Amino acid sequence: MTSAASDEGPERPDPSVDSTPDLTDDPFALLGVALTASVADLAAARRRLARSLHPDAGGDAVAMQRLNAAYELALAVVRAVEEAGPVEEPAPEPAPEPAPVVTDPRVTSRRRPGFGRPPRGRVDRDAPSFTIEALPAEAFEALLIVVSWSGELLVDDPPYMMEVFLQEPEPCWCRIDLLPEAGGSTVNLTVVSPVEGRPAPDAESVRDHLIALLGQLA
Repeated sequence: MTSAASDEGPERPDPSVDSTPDLTDDPFALLGVALTASVADLAAARRRLARSLHPDAGGDAVAMQRLNAAYELALAVVRAVEEAGPVEEPAPEPAPEPAPVVTDPRVTSRRRPGFGRPPRGRVDRDAPSFTIEALPAEAFEALLIVVSWSGELLVDDPPYMMEVFLQEPEPCWCRIDLLPEAGGSTVNLTVVSPVEGRPAPDAESVRDHLIALLGQLA
């Protein structure tokens, strides 16, 4: 006896099912690629997984939707890293100074002309964002500690740059650049939404979150 469902063709994805991956998941791990993967690596991983997950190949429609969502999430992070470009290393700094003390952001925070929110609302920058009263080598180590409390280190180039995925104050990719300035360090932030097309988290809220964590460390 033939089932009535077999006459209706392949099962279609249920539009009521939320295919957006949990932002606490690592999209790179879901795709089976390294954090340093290129756009081509992501595309190849998606094609490989789609061979078994696509409904036409006997896979599951919801699993295929989640694969596509993880691919878009990882692609947004890789493109943001490429747009940010390499870091220019300043001249070597003198010997380290005492433990870092975070200054009041109401006094030290300032925004340089041209660092506004770009079109599409996907990236937000705060540069210079805040200062730390320690040279980059010490300030970098302090930031490594506080970042581990609320996120994951993706790339580091000590003592001048790190790229992290923060879960607080809300999920986002964040690049942190440090520059020596008058015996201390100026910190610049670039914040990117983890999903392409969605507004980026406010860089100032990320700045305030990092300053609060540094205050606890001090």
